[in-house]
Amino acid sequence: MKKSLLTRFRSIRTSIIFSFALLIVFALLIFLLLSLRFTRETVLENSTEYTSQLIGQVNNDIDSYIGYLENISLIVAGNSDVRDYLSGQEFSQERQEELRNRITGVFKTITDTRNDIINIALLSRKEEPLINRGSARLNPYIQVSELSWYQEAVEAEGKTVISSSHVQNAIHGSYDWVVTLSRSMDKPEEPEGGGIFFVDLNYSVISDLCERLSLGNRGYIYILDGRGGIVYHPQQQLIYSGLKQELISEVMESKKTSFLTGDGRLYTISRSEETGWIVVGVSMVSELMRRADAARGIYLLIALALFLAALALAYLLSNEITKPIKALERSMKEVEKGNFAHAALAVREENEIGHLSRNFNMMTEEIQNLIEQRDREQQIKRKSELKALQSQINPHFLYNTLDSIIWMAEWGKNQEVVRMTSSLAKLLRRSISNEQEVVTVAEEVEYTETYLTIQKMRYKDKLEYEVLVEPEIMQERVIKLLLQPLVENAIYHGIKYKEGKGLLRILGFRKGDEMILKVQDDGKGMDSDTLAHIFEKHTRDTRSNGVGLNNVNERIQIYYGEEYGLSFRSEPEKGTEAMITLPLGKEEGSNGEL
Repeated sequence: MKKSLLTRFRSIRTSIIFSFALLIVFALLIFLLLSLRFTRETVLENSTEYTSQLIGQVNNDIDSYIGYLENISLIVAGNSDVRDYLSGQEFSQERQEELRNRITGVFKTITDTRNDIINIALLSRKEEPLINRGSARLNPYIQVSELSWYQEAVEAEGKTVISSSHVQNAIHGSYDWVVTLSRSMDKPEEPEGGGIFFVDLNYSVISDLCERLSLGNRGYIYILDGRGGIVYHPQQQLIYSGLKQELISEVMESKKTSFLTGDGRLYTISRSEETGWIVVGVSMVSELMRRADAARGIYLLIALALFLAALALAYLLSNEITKPIKALERSMKEVEKGNFAHAALAVREENEIGHLSRNFNMMTEEIQNLIEQRDREQQIKRKSELKALQSQINPHFLYNTLDSIIWMAEWGKNQEVVRMTSSLAKLLRRSISNEQEVVTVAEEVEYTETYLTIQKMRYKDKLEYEVLVEPEIMQERVIKLLLQPLVENAIYHGIKYKEGKGLLRILGFRKGDEMILKVQDDGKGMDSDTLAHIFEKHTRDTRSNGVGLNNVNERIQIYYGEEYGLSFRSEPEKGTEAMITLPLGKEEGSNGEL
């Protein structure tokens, strides 16, 4: 008999996984076909809706802005001085001057608070025009009353009129690209008075509102007024010169809020009831479909994730089904690898596998005892290595110190010889004395001062030091050999390369429930890159005693916990500060030993 497809696999787990894989692949194929079928329509619909919201927001922003300017025109129209100035009445020269000053003062206040207003003016039919701060004048070569915005304001009979974008040439010496808001101030009861009030809005305000909105790499926004005139277009000069065509008539005649063109452009339209302007967004369908491609990619990723999840589920189920045999198999493999610590089995059944598991556990338990014994031996070895590391005195340092003693003896400096020899003896006695792993802060400071005494005598023209440790922490107990490596590092890598004499400070104080020890130097300092790699293990420097910063930090964290240790601050050419943070009242490590 031929074997079936599933029975050809070597294990039950493989058969289960294969079955689940077939089912999930079939389901995912259906999912992908249905999803990809509707992706284009969905993306296009969502893009149209999203673009409509963006265009509508631009329209609302413009309405709000124009509404603010209309409020300004209402304020000016309601001003009593403006009414008197336009009334056509005969006033004394002083009264006329007073009215002009007060009105131009209002204009000055408005332009001072609004840097987007280019011009603000009151054109009286009888009195002289008031423009901006009063110093500007009308262009003598332009008949202002013939300008389109002026005529539209007259025809509007007191309503606010907003022009398309244009170059304002009504003001002498000024030719800014603006949008003009104008209002007629004529009154039937004052036929000899009246005039026109207008405000020129900086064209860049409108362009900024449109340009801050992105419709893809090639999409854009343009604005039409109620008659189809272009208020804003990112390529307005090209349109005026005839080098670019825009679908203006189609937009004006469209009854829909969006339509597609044959060349693959989506036009989205928003009409303003306040200004009569039409904001048009032009999006490229090819760019919108990139979102569809991204959606397809997402669908594929989801399908892959579901497939992997199904495989994981199949794996878990097959593992549960074959768990008793597989558990024994895995344990045996762990034993083959020499990993006995996690090889013990839970005996759940009283059958052949249960008996095998029980005997197997007895064997692994015995081996586990041997492993624990080995771990204890390794702990002792590690502790011995730390002690050996603590007691290292670099031969280079010792040779230089002895050489200095010989040199001072030859020159008859007996006091210096005695002092340096005594300090070296103390240093050696402390270094080879390993019976105490924990010392007081006072003893640690004393050992470090002994080391500094030697270094100061060697580098008398390069080194000064200060020890400022609060007396209240002097009897606190710390692991030994904390300060000296930091001092040594500060001398050899900071002060030694400083021009002139360097200063090294050792500070110690209490901060809450913690004790802070600092070693500060004003040497050459470190850049941020060097500071970021300060705890990395480097090739040993023969000038150093081998007790590196990483070793000091690791000893602190092994003894006190991960929340304590070393930290550094440094700036090039300004110096370095090494700070040790330790708990107060700590006499045993977190593990009871180093």
